[in-house]
Amino acid sequence: MTLHALAPARLLPWPGPEGKPCYLLSDGGGRLSRAADIAEGVQLDMAAGLLDHLADMLRDDEQLSAVQLRYLLARMGEALTDVCRIAESRGARLAVYTDFDAESDPGS
Repeated sequence: MTLHALAPARLLPWPGPEGKPCYLLSDGGGRLSRAADIAEGVQLDMAAGLLDHLADMLRDDEQLSAVQLRYLLARMGEALTDVCRIAESRGARLAVYTDFDAESDPGS
């Protein structure tokens, strides 16, 4: 059995139609896998940027409006959804490769 045969379906970092999860069956080396890697990087950078923006807003002495807070919370909710999807996808792939390494190690 090869590692390719064990590769799980990859949860992509964007939703499919109707907001449902979208999966990719691949060995991780194709164009769509690279596009997903790039999208994950962008999503993680955007989440980090929102955290920096939040820190700046909280340090500012001026009173924040309800509209500003609502907008920031909406964007942070979207970013957290993206980050959770990325963590789920990477965790699922990591678990398979960790299990594969343990099974192929003759000392275990």
